[in-house]
Amino acid sequence: MHLPMWLLADATPLPTPSMTVDPQVVSPGFIGFVGIAFLAVVVVFLLVDMLRRIRRAGYRADIVEELDAEEQAAAAAEAEAPQRPADEPPTQAPPAKG
Repeated sequence: MHLPMWLLADATPLPTPSMTVDPQVVSPGFIGFVGIAFLAVVVVFLLVDMLRRIRRAGYRADIVEELDAEEQAAAAAEAEAPQRPADEPPTQAPPAKG
């Protein structure tokens, strides 16, 4: 007759882990804290700078779009204007009476 495996598993004790290293020796200590704090400050400054540059690039793109729209509107207005012959002088408004 076979005994169930759970009976055999309960009979053998599991080893408990023991501390082999002093926790004070392997902790980062004050120098580790200062290093991580310095990295955190640098990352914050880099994020602020990156956001500023992205915002500036967005403003420049908006200005370029506006200038392109103005150029297209001017070209469309010029295309719609009646063409005068090249040998005809431009018309001038009559002199103002004053």
